[in-house]
Amino acid sequence: MNNILEINNLGKNYKNFSLKNINFSLEKGYIMGFIGPNGAGKSTTIKLIMNLIKKDTGKIKIFGKDNIEFEKEIKEKIGFVYDENYYYEDLTIKDTKRIISPFYKYFDDNVFNNYLKKFNLDPNKKIKVLSKGMKMKFSLAIALSHNANLIIMDEPTSGLDPVFRREILDILYELIQDENKSIFFSTHITTDLEKIADYITFINKGEIVFSKNKDAILDNYSIIKGPNEILNNDIKKEFISFKSNDFGFEALTSNVDKIKRLYSENIVVDKASLEDIMFYYVKK
Repeated sequence: MNNILEINNLGKNYKNFSLKNINFSLEKGYIMGFIGPNGAGKSTTIKLIMNLIKKDTGKIKIFGKDNIEFEKEIKEKIGFVYDENYYYEDLTIKDTKRIISPFYKYFDDNVFNNYLKKFNLDPNKKIKVLSKGMKMKFSLAIALSHNANLIIMDEPTSGLDPVFRREILDILYELIQDENKSIFFSTHITTDLEKIADYITFINKGEIVFSKNKDAILDNYSIIKGPNEILNNDIKKEFISFKSNDFGFEALTSNVDKIKRLYSENIVVDKASLEDIMFYYVKK
């Protein structure tokens, strides 16, 4: 069993939003970035994976087992890091750990204490005096201290300064050296994923746009820049979407070879970033 997470035909309906026919899988030993604009369905998908809300259709398997039927067993092996912290603010780090650790059969105090040292966290400090970055490190210390094989993170680097973000990415990269572990990392900070992700799953308006190898995605898309005079219907057909102003146009394409053949003298071609790809798909 190579897939640590498998989602098939997942659906959830709300009054003003629907998650439609979601399909993707994550193999052992890899990091998957989960991207999409606000309101695209990222948090809803994660809540369904964690069985925090009830699905309407589809199947979710984690470690090869149904996420509802084997919920307790599965959650023993998941480390969950959310963008907000829901700890009692007046308790210390030490007291909070003492409350949480009995819920996990394999919680290891030595591993936890090593992470506290590594993250420079004082166990006697109250949660309320910690910065956002320190709270995130504490959440990570908890998530990584009970032998979890799947780490699920919902916007973990949001609002953190670049130094903290880089530290957290380094920790995740270290963790993934264990080929039995995988990370599912939801974020709108796509530059973080360009550094560490193996796969990217892109969701927009409740539907999966693609779920592919990150390098293949970045190789497949290009940004085209050119004068408005060549912006005819033939070239527009090759664009995912475009924007234009008085100085010319800029567009995203996955068919750069054809555009180069037809318009090579009039265009500039740049590599597309994940942010570019997301922007132009959402604009579409």
